[in-house]
Amino acid sequence: MNGTEFSIFNIFTMLGGLAFFLYGMNVMSTGLEKLTGGKLEVALKKMTSNRFMAIILGMVVTIAIQSSSAMTVMLVGFVNSGLMSLEQTVGVCFGSDIGTTLTAWILSLAGVDGTNPFIKMLKPTSFAPIVAIIGVMLIMGAKKNKHKDVGRILVGFAIIMTGMSLMSDSVSPLANSPKFQQILTAFHNPILGVLVGAGFTGVIQSSAASVGILQAFSQTGALTYGMALPIIMGLNIGTCVTALISSIGVNKNAKRVACIHILIKVLGTLILLPVALILQHVVQLGIFDEPVGYVGIAVMHSIFNIATTIILLPFTPMLVKLSRIIVRDKEGGESETEDNRLRGLDERFLKTPAVAVETCRSTTIEMANITSEAINDALELLVSPYNAEKVRSVIDAEDLIDHYEDKINSYLVRLSKSSITGKDSRRVAKMMHCVGNFERISDHAVNLIESVQECKEKGIKFSDECINELKVITEAISENISTAFSSYITNDLGAAHKVEPLEEVVDNLSTELKNRHIRRLQNDECTVELGYIFQDILTNLERISDHCSNIAGCLIETDEKTNLHAYLHDVKENDETFRNEFRTYSERYFAKLEEVEANES
Repeated sequence: MNGTEFSIFNIFTMLGGLAFFLYGMNVMSTGLEKLTGGKLEVALKKMTSNRFMAIILGMVVTIAIQSSSAMTVMLVGFVNSGLMSLEQTVGVCFGSDIGTTLTAWILSLAGVDGTNPFIKMLKPTSFAPIVAIIGVMLIMGAKKNKHKDVGRILVGFAIIMTGMSLMSDSVSPLANSPKFQQILTAFHNPILGVLVGAGFTGVIQSSAASVGILQAFSQTGALTYGMALPIIMGLNIGTCVTALISSIGVNKNAKRVACIHILIKVLGTLILLPVALILQHVVQLGIFDEPVGYVGIAVMHSIFNIATTIILLPFTPMLVKLSRIIVRDKEGGESETEDNRLRGLDERFLKTPAVAVETCRSTTIEMANITSEAINDALELLVSPYNAEKVRSVIDAEDLIDHYEDKINSYLVRLSKSSITGKDSRRVAKMMHCVGNFERISDHAVNLIESVQECKEKGIKFSDECINELKVITEAISENISTAFSSYITNDLGAAHKVEPLEEVVDNLSTELKNRHIRRLQNDECTVELGYIFQDILTNLERISDHCSNIAGCLIETDEKTNLHAYLHDVKENDETFRNEFRTYSERYFAKLEEVEANES
């Protein structure tokens, strides 16, 4: 900006710089989040029992995603979904507050000055264009998604520095403006400084942007350490607005996460602001009257958050207790419903898609375990005495599994529209496919239960020979369920390849049992009515095995990037491992059938 007077065009330039800054932060944080693949965020719920480890983890994750607000939103989601306890979040909040100060240090590079070429290269105006060029080249030329993500991070960083430069240039005429000097005298009131800092950050919901603007204004030379410190404290309070918004419509503990975040900032200000005022006005420490620059703001930002952590960390239990006093439980507590089992599918995680993918996978694993338990109960009821409680359990499980399918599929559809990595996109595709198969298996479990109930109501039952034959095929199916579900839960392709050979054996067992039953009908050893029920049971058993094959096939098709039909044709025709597996399963289960026939003879 060449003019010496501040005009409306300077305001436009400053707002444009702020827009660049916020957009650059978004681009860079999205790239960083994709690059980490959600691993750091997911580690939060597993490694926060130790408060010091929680602080370190909170710092690392916040640095990785470049947003303490997003970090707090994630914590609200984790607590709301029951993945973390309230106590575990406190240390992470402290770590997040320290981690967010890194941005101010990066921005302080804009204040680097000197004639040495190497020193000049440290200035963002010098290296940001180079960073942007490299970033664009990676985005346009790289084949791997990880390299493209690195490119986006570099471009985002260049945009941030461009925005910072625009903001600094736009406010530079204010250095000689008497009106601006008069306005700044109001900031000698520390309470006003705190309120302005909190209000402005609350509006733009980015403490990094607020720090950037403050650093830009510091270039006028009219801002002192004493004036800047209360504003820094205020902007730390203002960044809690995002957490407050995210706590709308969540359970009490999740609301308390936002409450603790605010308490840390407010208590830190209430403790440290009087200390600063005593140092300034009583001790009369000269530094408070000196002009502040980029580095000075970064230093104060870091000192405030580190000092707050040191002071309040020993009082973590009291912070939790205070949050429970502020956000009280209703009388009788919160009711627990089946929806609580699906709270992991929290909309807040959609803002960090990698975390959403991981929590969604955890929910599908819960669904798989419920399905496995239900189908195994149904298989057991086929060959054991009638158990009304177990029958009811299978039917209730099927209703719950239907609910899981509706919620998970709806969540996955929304997630698939987000900006996710190729790897996460494949995981979403696997989940969408497998969830449908879990639900269909639960339907067949209920079909088997209906056959059991029909026999019970009509007072009819299968012969001992028929029951023993059913035990053989249900054992084979139970093994296939275990193998298929395990391959999904552990993403074990080796186990997935074992499913299809056993599925072929199940088909052959079903054919053999049908033939044996026809012989019993011809010899008047079984009634036609029982024959219909037996046929229905075998049909459902075959369908269950087919769905196991679908689950395993989906893993193979997605991870090995092959066409499933072509794979199945090729493996049955040419794969010696498949034939060996098939032969082993056939010999084992048909030997058991022969044993049943020998015992009856």
